[in-house]
Amino acid sequence: MLLRGFGELSITVGLIMMLFCAYLLWGTGSYTMRQQRLLQVQLMEDRERGKIDKIALGRALALVRIPRLGRDYEYAIVEGVEFEHLKKGPGHYPGSALPGEVGNFVLSGHRTTYAAPFNRLDELEPGDEVVIEAREARYVYLVTGSKVVTPRQVEVMAPVPGRPGVRPSEALITLLTCHPKFSARERLIVFGTLAGRENRRTT
Repeated sequence: MLLRGFGELSITVGLIMMLFCAYLLWGTGSYTMRQQRLLQVQLMEDRERGKIDKIALGRALALVRIPRLGRDYEYAIVEGVEFEHLKKGPGHYPGSALPGEVGNFVLSGHRTTYAAPFNRLDELEPGDEVVIEAREARYVYLVTGSKVVTPRQVEVMAPVPGRPGVRPSEALITLLTCHPKFSARERLIVFGTLAGRENRRTT
């Protein structure tokens, strides 16, 4: 009788764990995609305003497209990297460079939950494009390399990655996510440099 009760309890716990995992993988993704639609509407409404020097936390900053990850890969970037911001999509580190600016345009994103926008970041190779569709222009960055670091190695977010205190002379991009998948033990970092800009037509 005791074994039977333990077996039933184990099955129940197992089902609860399966449902929880399903929520983490798919339920959180549904939330993110709803937020993405709202953020993209914000971008459409704000596009007529042209370049904006400062975006409020939680608001849409730009779109990111990475052709290597598929034709449909497109996410609105939210301003901010706190948990509440990254639930909406990839986040821009406040204080880091804006798209196209000299300095380091730093983005962070989930790898396994909340639509996992940076799930396949490890597939990027030198020369791959990271396209940023901002209000005023379309910026194309080219991947230059990647590395795995510990969470304490924050110098990768410096204006010149890895060289705190050095004055930047070019426009760079840094993408950050957890590593390995399903763990926050380390960080996967992808670096890139600005290769092109296409201004938007104004009417």
